[in-house]
Amino acid sequence: MTMKQWSYDERGHQLSPSSWNNFASCPRKFWLSRQRLPRKAGMASAIGTAVHNSVEDLCNIDLSSRDGDEVGWLPPTANAILEKQWEQEKENFLNTARHPRWKQEEYPRARKLLIGSLNILFAKAHIEKMKLTEVTVDTWREVQRMVLAAEGTLRTSCGRLMGRLDLLVSDLDEDGQVVGWIVADLKTGKPPEGELYDTVSRQLRFYRDILCENNPDHPPVRAEGWYSNGSKVFEAEGPSVLPEAFEAWEASKITSTPMEAIPDQDACGFCEWKAWCPAWLWAQTQGLLKPTGIFRDMVATFEKIEIENGICLVERMAPVNEQGELASTGQRAGAVFAGQALSQLKVLVEQGYTGPVFLGGVRLDGETWKLGDWCDVLPWSPLLEGRTRKKAE
Repeated sequence: MTMKQWSYDERGHQLSPSSWNNFASCPRKFWLSRQRLPRKAGMASAIGTAVHNSVEDLCNIDLSSRDGDEVGWLPPTANAILEKQWEQEKENFLNTARHPRWKQEEYPRARKLLIGSLNILFAKAHIEKMKLTEVTVDTWREVQRMVLAAEGTLRTSCGRLMGRLDLLVSDLDEDGQVVGWIVADLKTGKPPEGELYDTVSRQLRFYRDILCENNPDHPPVRAEGWYSNGSKVFEAEGPSVLPEAFEAWEASKITSTPMEAIPDQDACGFCEWKAWCPAWLWAQTQGLLKPTGIFRDMVATFEKIEIENGICLVERMAPVNEQGELASTGQRAGAVFAGQALSQLKVLVEQGYTGPVFLGGVRLDGETWKLGDWCDVLPWSPLLEGRTRKKAE
Protein backbone atom coordinates (compact mmCIF):
# COMPACT_ATOMS: atom_id res chain seq x y z
CA MET A 1 0.00 0.00 0.00
CA THR A 2 1.42 3.39 -1.00
CA MET A 3 1.43 5.98 1.77
CA LYS A 4 -0.05 9.33 0.80
CA GLN A 5 2.44 12.17 0.41
CA TRP A 6 1.65 15.78 1.25
CA SER A 7 3.31 18.97 0.14
CA TYR A 8 4.40 21.44 2.81
CA ASP A 9 1.64 23.85 1.72
CA GLU A 10 -0.98 21.11 2.15
CA ARG A 11 -0.02 19.88 5.61
CA GLY A 12 2.26 22.51 7.15
CA HIS A 13 5.12 21.37 9.35
CA GLN A 14 5.30 17.91 10.89
CA LEU A 15 5.43 17.28 14.62
CA SER A 16 7.25 14.26 16.04
CA PRO A 17 7.62 13.29 19.71
CA SER A 18 11.13 14.78 19.84
CA SER A 19 10.08 18.07 18.23
CA TRP A 20 7.05 18.17 20.53
CA ASN A 21 9.37 17.83 23.50
CA ASN A 22 11.52 20.65 22.16
CA PHE A 23 8.52 22.91 21.70
CA ALA A 24 7.13 22.12 25.14
CA SER A 25 10.45 22.86 26.82
CA CYS A 26 11.21 26.03 24.82
CA PRO A 27 9.53 27.28 21.61
CA ARG A 28 12.77 29.04 20.61
CA LYS A 29 14.64 25.73 20.87
CA PHE A 30 12.05 24.11 18.60
CA TRP A 31 12.23 27.04 16.16
CA LEU A 32 16.02 26.91 15.94
CA SER A 33 15.92 23.16 15.31
CA ARG A 34 13.95 23.93 12.13
CA GLN A 35 16.33 26.55 10.73
CA ARG A 36 18.78 24.19 8.99
CA LEU A 37 21.59 25.09 11.33
CA PRO A 38 24.54 22.69 11.66
CA ARG A 39 23.52 19.87 13.96
CA LYS A 40 25.73 18.29 16.57
CA ALA A 41 26.56 14.59 16.59
CA GLY A 42 26.56 12.75 19.90
CA MET A 43 28.12 9.46 20.90
CA ALA A 44 25.04 8.26 22.78
CA SER A 45 22.84 8.86 19.74
CA ALA A 46 25.33 7.10 17.43
CA ILE A 47 25.44 4.03 19.69
CA GLY A 48 21.65 3.97 19.86
CA THR A 49 21.29 4.14 16.09
CA ALA A 50 23.86 1.37 15.55
CA VAL A 51 22.00 -0.90 17.98
CA HIS A 52 18.57 -0.04 16.55
CA ASN A 53 19.69 -0.71 12.99
CA SER A 54 21.36 -3.98 14.01
CA VAL A 55 18.13 -5.21 15.61
CA GLU A 56 16.25 -4.28 12.44
CA ASP A 57 18.76 -6.15 10.25
CA LEU A 58 18.56 -9.26 12.42
CA CYS A 59 14.74 -9.18 12.36
CA ASN A 60 14.80 -8.98 8.56
CA ILE A 61 17.69 -11.37 7.88
CA ASP A 62 17.02 -14.05 5.27
CA LEU A 63 17.60 -17.51 6.78
CA SER A 64 15.83 -19.52 4.08
CA SER A 65 19.02 -21.28 2.96
CA ARG A 66 20.09 -22.38 6.46
CA ASP A 67 19.28 -25.56 8.31
CA GLY A 68 16.75 -25.09 11.10
CA ASP A 69 18.83 -27.01 13.65
CA GLU A 70 21.99 -24.98 13.07
CA VAL A 71 23.48 -23.46 16.23
CA GLY A 72 26.37 -21.11 16.81
CA TRP A 73 25.35 -18.89 13.91
CA LEU A 74 23.80 -16.00 15.90
CA PRO A 75 26.84 -14.51 17.74
CA PRO A 76 29.06 -14.12 14.66
CA THR A 77 26.11 -12.92 12.57
CA ALA A 78 25.07 -10.36 15.17
CA ASN A 79 28.67 -9.20 15.59
CA ALA A 80 29.14 -8.78 11.84
CA ILE A 81 25.92 -6.78 11.55
CA LEU A 82 26.80 -4.59 14.53
CA GLU A 83 30.31 -3.95 13.21
CA LYS A 84 28.87 -2.86 9.87
CA GLN A 85 26.37 -0.51 11.53
CA TRP A 86 29.05 0.77 13.91
CA GLU A 87 31.33 1.72 11.02
CA GLN A 88 28.44 3.38 9.20
CA GLU A 89 27.58 5.46 12.27
CA LYS A 90 31.24 6.34 12.73
CA GLU A 91 31.39 7.66 9.17
CA ASN A 92 28.19 9.67 9.64
CA PHE A 93 29.46 10.97 12.97
CA LEU A 94 32.81 12.15 11.64
CA ASN A 95 31.18 13.74 8.59
CA THR A 96 28.97 15.88 10.83
CA ALA A 97 30.25 19.44 11.12
CA ARG A 98 29.93 19.48 14.91
CA HIS A 99 31.12 16.35 16.66
CA PRO A 100 33.23 15.34 19.66
CA ARG A 101 35.79 12.53 19.65
CA TRP A 102 34.59 9.16 18.37
CA LYS A 103 34.88 6.74 21.30
CA GLN A 104 35.88 3.39 19.86
CA GLU A 105 36.15 2.06 23.39
CA GLU A 106 32.34 2.20 23.61
CA TYR A 107 31.92 -0.69 21.15
CA PRO A 108 31.69 -3.37 23.88
CA ARG A 109 28.83 -1.40 25.43
CA ALA A 110 27.04 -1.30 22.08
CA ARG A 111 27.42 -5.07 21.84
CA LYS A 112 26.03 -5.49 25.36
CA LEU A 113 23.03 -3.31 24.44
CA LEU A 114 22.39 -5.36 21.32
CA ILE A 115 22.39 -8.56 23.39
CA GLY A 116 20.01 -6.90 25.84
CA SER A 117 17.64 -6.06 22.97
CA LEU A 118 17.74 -9.63 21.67
CA ASN A 119 16.95 -10.98 25.14
CA ILE A 120 13.78 -8.87 25.22
CA LEU A 121 12.73 -10.29 21.86
CA PHE A 122 13.27 -13.84 23.14
CA ALA A 123 11.22 -13.07 26.24
CA LYS A 124 8.35 -11.62 24.19
CA ALA A 125 8.37 -14.75 22.02
CA HIS A 126 8.22 -16.86 25.23
CA ILE A 127 11.47 -18.55 24.31
CA GLU A 128 13.32 -20.04 27.26
CA LYS A 129 16.45 -18.14 28.19
CA MET A 130 19.55 -19.65 26.62
CA LYS A 131 23.04 -18.74 25.51
CA LEU A 132 23.20 -17.02 22.14
CA THR A 133 25.48 -19.83 20.92
CA GLU A 134 22.61 -22.28 21.55
CA VAL A 135 19.98 -20.37 19.56
CA THR A 136 18.97 -22.39 16.50
CA VAL A 137 17.92 -20.94 13.18
CA ASP A 138 14.39 -22.23 13.79
CA THR A 139 14.31 -20.46 17.17
CA TRP A 140 15.16 -17.15 15.52
CA ARG A 141 12.51 -17.81 12.89
CA GLU A 142 9.99 -17.90 15.76
CA VAL A 143 11.12 -14.42 16.73
CA GLN A 144 10.88 -13.23 13.14
CA ARG A 145 7.30 -14.52 12.86
CA MET A 146 6.39 -12.48 15.91
CA VAL A 147 7.84 -9.26 14.40
CA LEU A 148 5.21 -7.53 12.27
CA ALA A 149 7.32 -4.49 11.38
CA ALA A 150 10.82 -3.25 12.12
CA GLU A 151 11.60 0.44 11.66
CA GLY A 152 8.73 2.20 9.97
CA THR A 153 7.27 5.68 9.70
CA LEU A 154 3.92 6.39 11.31
CA ARG A 155 1.85 9.36 10.14
CA THR A 156 -1.64 10.57 10.91
CA SER A 157 -4.09 10.70 8.01
CA CYS A 158 -3.48 14.45 7.63
CA GLY A 159 0.31 14.03 7.67
CA ARG A 160 0.82 16.54 10.46
CA LEU A 161 1.97 14.13 13.17
CA MET A 162 4.71 11.60 12.48
CA GLY A 163 7.16 9.33 14.24
CA ARG A 164 9.59 6.48 13.67
CA LEU A 165 8.38 3.14 15.02
CA ASP A 166 11.15 0.77 16.12
CA LEU A 167 9.16 -2.47 16.32
CA LEU A 168 5.62 -3.71 16.02
CA VAL A 169 5.31 -7.24 17.37
CA SER A 170 2.53 -9.71 18.07
CA ASP A 171 1.47 -9.84 21.69
CA LEU A 172 1.53 -13.55 22.49
CA ASP A 173 -0.07 -15.35 25.40
CA GLU A 174 1.59 -18.26 27.25
CA ASP A 175 0.32 -20.67 24.59
CA GLY A 176 1.83 -18.64 21.77
CA GLN A 177 -1.52 -17.33 20.55
CA VAL A 178 -1.74 -13.77 19.25
CA VAL A 179 -3.85 -11.63 21.57
CA GLY A 180 -2.88 -8.19 20.30
CA TRP A 181 -0.05 -5.94 19.16
CA ILE A 182 2.85 -4.36 21.00
CA VAL A 183 4.27 -1.03 19.86
CA ALA A 184 7.87 -1.19 21.09
CA ASP A 185 10.47 1.55 21.23
CA LEU A 186 14.05 0.45 21.90
CA LYS A 187 15.87 2.55 24.48
CA THR A 188 19.64 2.34 24.90
CA GLY A 189 19.86 4.83 27.74
CA LYS A 190 19.55 4.30 31.47
CA PRO A 191 16.20 2.75 32.44
CA PRO A 192 14.03 4.66 34.93
CA GLU A 193 14.13 3.63 38.55
CA GLY A 194 10.36 3.89 38.91
CA GLU A 195 7.77 4.77 36.29
CA LEU A 196 8.48 5.98 32.78
CA TYR A 197 9.35 9.62 32.40
CA ASP A 198 6.33 11.65 31.27
CA THR A 199 7.95 12.53 27.94
CA VAL A 200 8.76 8.87 27.23
CA SER A 201 5.25 7.73 28.14
CA ARG A 202 3.83 10.41 25.85
CA GLN A 203 6.15 9.31 23.03
CA LEU A 204 5.10 5.67 23.31
CA ARG A 205 1.39 6.52 23.44
CA PHE A 206 1.92 8.85 20.47
CA TYR A 207 3.06 5.85 18.40
CA ARG A 208 0.29 3.66 19.80
CA ASP A 209 -2.41 6.18 19.03
CA ILE A 210 -1.32 6.90 15.45
CA LEU A 211 -1.16 3.14 14.79
CA CYS A 212 -4.67 2.72 16.16
CA GLU A 213 -6.00 5.65 14.14
CA ASN A 214 -4.54 4.18 10.95
CA ASN A 215 -5.90 0.67 11.69
CA PRO A 216 -9.54 1.01 12.82
CA ASP A 217 -9.94 -2.77 13.15
CA HIS A 218 -6.82 -3.18 15.29
CA PRO A 219 -6.63 -5.75 18.08
CA PRO A 220 -5.72 -4.64 21.61
CA VAL A 221 -2.53 -2.55 21.42
CA ARG A 222 0.07 -1.99 24.13
CA ALA A 223 2.92 0.51 24.04
CA GLU A 224 6.20 -0.47 25.68
CA GLY A 225 9.64 0.98 26.19
CA TRP A 226 12.28 -1.72 25.81
CA TYR A 227 15.44 -0.75 27.69
CA SER A 228 18.39 -2.71 26.34
CA ASN A 229 20.42 -1.91 29.43
CA GLY A 230 19.29 -4.74 31.70
CA SER A 231 16.56 -5.94 29.28
CA LYS A 232 13.84 -4.08 31.19
CA VAL A 233 10.38 -3.41 29.80
CA PHE A 234 8.03 -0.60 30.85
CA GLU A 235 4.47 -0.22 29.61
CA ALA A 236 3.05 3.23 28.83
CA GLU A 237 -0.58 3.43 29.85
CA GLY A 238 -3.06 6.24 29.62
CA PRO A 239 -5.52 8.01 27.33
CA SER A 240 -4.84 9.06 23.77
CA VAL A 241 -2.34 11.90 23.36
CA LEU A 242 -3.47 12.83 19.84
CA PRO A 243 -5.83 15.69 20.86
CA GLU A 244 -2.98 17.24 22.86
CA ALA A 245 -0.55 16.58 19.99
CA PHE A 246 -2.74 18.38 17.47
CA GLU A 247 -2.98 21.34 19.86
CA ALA A 248 0.82 21.35 20.04
CA TRP A 249 1.01 21.20 16.23
CA GLU A 250 -1.29 24.21 15.95
CA ALA A 251 0.74 26.18 18.50
CA SER A 252 4.06 25.27 16.89
CA LYS A 253 3.38 26.50 13.36
CA ILE A 254 6.67 27.75 12.01
CA THR A 255 7.06 31.54 12.05
CA SER A 256 9.42 33.70 10.00
CA THR A 257 10.83 35.34 13.14
CA PRO A 258 12.18 33.54 16.23
CA MET A 259 9.65 32.07 18.61
CA GLU A 260 9.56 32.95 22.29
CA ALA A 261 12.47 31.78 24.40
CA ILE A 262 11.81 30.28 27.84
CA PRO A 263 15.20 30.06 29.54
CA ASP A 264 15.32 27.20 32.01
CA GLN A 265 18.06 25.11 33.62
CA ASP A 266 16.85 21.90 31.95
CA ALA A 267 15.92 23.39 28.56
CA CYS A 268 19.11 25.42 28.25
CA GLY A 269 21.44 22.95 29.93
CA PHE A 270 22.05 20.69 26.95
CA CYS A 271 20.58 22.82 24.16
CA GLU A 272 22.69 22.52 21.00
CA TRP A 273 21.54 25.86 19.56
CA LYS A 274 23.14 28.27 22.05
CA ALA A 275 25.42 29.85 19.45
CA TRP A 276 22.29 31.20 17.74
CA CYS A 277 20.18 32.08 20.79
CA PRO A 278 20.89 35.13 22.98
CA ALA A 279 18.21 34.28 25.55
CA TRP A 280 20.32 31.99 27.75
CA LEU A 281 23.17 34.52 27.95
CA TRP A 282 20.82 37.33 28.92
CA ALA A 283 19.07 35.06 31.46
CA GLN A 284 22.43 34.37 33.11
CA THR A 285 23.12 38.10 33.38
CA GLN A 286 19.70 38.63 34.97
CA GLY A 287 20.25 35.82 37.46
CA LEU A 288 17.53 33.59 35.97
CA LEU A 289 20.03 30.85 35.10
CA LYS A 290 22.64 29.84 37.64
CA PRO A 291 25.86 28.42 36.13
CA THR A 292 26.88 25.28 38.03
CA GLY A 293 29.80 22.89 37.97
CA ILE A 294 33.18 23.34 36.33
CA PHE A 295 31.88 23.24 32.73
CA ARG A 296 30.46 26.54 31.47
CA ASP A 297 29.09 27.98 28.25
CA MET A 298 30.21 31.49 27.40
CA VAL A 299 30.83 34.03 24.66
CA ALA A 300 34.31 35.48 24.19
CA THR A 301 36.58 37.35 21.83
CA PHE A 302 40.18 36.47 21.01
CA GLU A 303 42.96 38.95 21.70
CA LYS A 304 45.78 36.59 20.77
CA ILE A 305 45.84 33.19 19.08
CA GLU A 306 48.86 30.88 18.85
CA ILE A 307 47.20 28.34 16.60
CA GLU A 308 50.23 26.03 16.39
CA ASN A 309 50.07 25.11 20.07
CA GLY A 310 46.42 25.96 20.76
CA ILE A 311 47.13 28.68 23.32
CA CYS A 312 44.94 31.78 23.26
CA LEU A 313 44.23 34.93 25.23
CA VAL A 314 40.48 35.45 25.43
CA GLU A 315 38.14 38.03 26.88
CA ARG A 316 34.76 37.06 28.21
CA MET A 317 31.86 39.10 26.81
CA ALA A 318 28.55 40.04 28.37
CA PRO A 319 25.20 40.86 26.74
CA VAL A 320 23.88 44.41 26.79
CA ASN A 321 20.36 43.45 25.74
CA GLU A 322 18.12 40.47 24.93
CA GLN A 323 19.10 40.54 21.25
CA GLY A 324 22.62 39.26 21.84
CA GLU A 325 24.63 42.44 21.38
CA LEU A 326 27.80 42.27 23.45
CA ALA A 327 30.00 44.46 25.59
CA SER A 328 33.47 43.99 27.01
CA THR A 329 33.81 42.74 30.57
CA GLY A 330 37.55 43.21 30.94
CA GLN A 331 37.76 39.61 32.19
CA ARG A 332 40.70 38.01 30.39
CA ALA A 333 42.08 34.50 30.69
CA GLY A 334 44.41 32.11 28.99
CA ALA A 335 42.75 29.24 27.15
CA VAL A 336 44.17 25.96 25.90
CA PHE A 337 42.45 24.38 22.89
CA ALA A 338 42.93 20.70 22.02
CA GLY A 339 41.24 17.98 19.96
CA GLN A 340 38.01 18.96 18.24
CA ALA A 341 37.98 22.38 19.92
CA LEU A 342 41.34 23.18 18.32
CA SER A 343 40.15 21.85 14.95
CA GLN A 344 37.08 24.13 15.06
CA LEU A 345 39.25 27.08 16.08
CA LYS A 346 41.57 26.45 13.13
CA VAL A 347 38.60 26.52 10.77
CA LEU A 348 37.55 29.93 12.09
CA VAL A 349 41.09 31.25 11.73
CA GLU A 350 41.38 29.91 8.17
CA GLN A 351 38.06 31.57 7.30
CA GLY A 352 39.35 34.88 8.63
CA TYR A 353 36.63 35.13 11.28
CA THR A 354 37.43 37.74 13.94
CA GLY A 355 34.12 38.24 15.72
CA PRO A 356 32.84 36.94 19.06
CA VAL A 357 32.75 33.17 19.52
CA PHE A 358 30.44 30.86 21.43
CA LEU A 359 32.45 28.44 23.57
CA GLY A 360 30.43 25.48 24.78
CA GLY A 361 31.55 23.36 27.71
CA VAL A 362 34.65 25.30 28.79
CA ARG A 363 36.35 23.58 31.71
CA LEU A 364 37.02 26.04 34.52
CA ASP A 365 38.90 24.13 37.21
CA GLY A 366 41.91 26.44 37.25
CA GLU A 367 43.12 29.81 36.07
CA THR A 368 43.40 28.56 32.48
CA TRP A 369 40.32 27.71 30.43
CA LYS A 370 40.44 24.21 28.93
CA LEU A 371 38.63 23.24 25.73
CA GLY A 372 38.77 19.79 24.17
CA ASP A 373 36.84 17.16 22.25
CA TRP A 374 33.66 17.83 24.20
CA CYS A 375 33.48 21.54 23.28
CA ASP A 376 31.80 23.71 20.68
CA VAL A 377 33.73 26.59 19.13
CA LEU A 378 31.30 28.48 16.89
CA PRO A 379 30.75 32.03 15.63
CA TRP A 380 28.39 33.91 17.92
CA SER A 381 25.49 34.50 15.55
CA PRO A 382 22.20 35.13 17.39
CA LEU A 383 19.20 35.09 15.10
CA LEU A 384 17.77 38.51 15.82
CA GLU A 385 14.27 39.81 15.23
CA GLY A 386 13.80 40.49 11.54
CA ARG A 387 16.51 38.07 10.40
CA THR A 388 14.91 35.17 8.58
CA ARG A 389 16.07 31.98 7.00
CA LYS A 390 14.64 29.85 4.25
CA LYS A 391 11.48 28.13 5.45
CA ALA A 392 12.37 24.71 6.81
CA GLU A 393 10.09 21.77 6.34
